[in-house]
Amino acid sequence: DVQLVESGGGSVQTGGSLSVSCVASGDYASNYCMAWFRQAPGKEREGVAYISNRGASTGYADPVKGRFTISRDNAKNTLYLQMDSLKTEDTGVYYCAACRSCSGGVCNGDFAYWGQGTQVTVS
Repeated sequence: DVQLVESGGGSVQTGGSLSVSCVASGDYASNYCMAWFRQAPGKEREGVAYISNRGASTGYADPVKGRFTISRDNAKNTLYLQMDSLKTEDTGVYYCAACRSCSGGVCNGDFAYWGQGTQVTVS
């Protein structure tokens, strides 16, 4: 099974940029389609962006379209999320997740593997 570890969170001012990363170990990242989720204080966890196994297909939640970019480097077993034009409502804990059963880049099973999360604070 794959293990996921996020890094790169922190604090940034409104309008700034931040990048978070997720390193996979224990299996090849290319075996999984992957996604970023986030959870704000007092709110449910929500999907932010997804990417297919080889990176050819991506998708974004409406609140982050045009501001966030998901990418992956399978040679480095690493998933990335570049966040630009950050808003206070982007504050939360960001999680990467991996799914083994994918179709067209979209998870059609469960995101069974999760990282521990990294805090992003925008003020």
